[in-house]
Amino acid sequence: MDIEKHLIITGSSETSWKDAITTAITEASKSIDYLSTVKILNQYAKITGNKISQYYVDLDISFVIDTERNS
Repeated sequence: MDIEKHLIITGSSETSWKDAITTAITEASKSIDYLSTVKILNQYAKITGNKISQYYVDLDISFVIDTERNS
């Protein structure tokens, strides 16, 4: 039986929401092993002048707990 842990993280990008998502997952995978799922909780943006200057996403990422790992 797999046991998963969930973390809420926020990603950002100057390009798009998709880039914010992929960048956040890439960065999270550098320090978290066994990533398994992602759920997009929220998308929002900063507006500067009359255009979007920064895209943000709140993500619920989960990863499998390694129950075989020695402490």
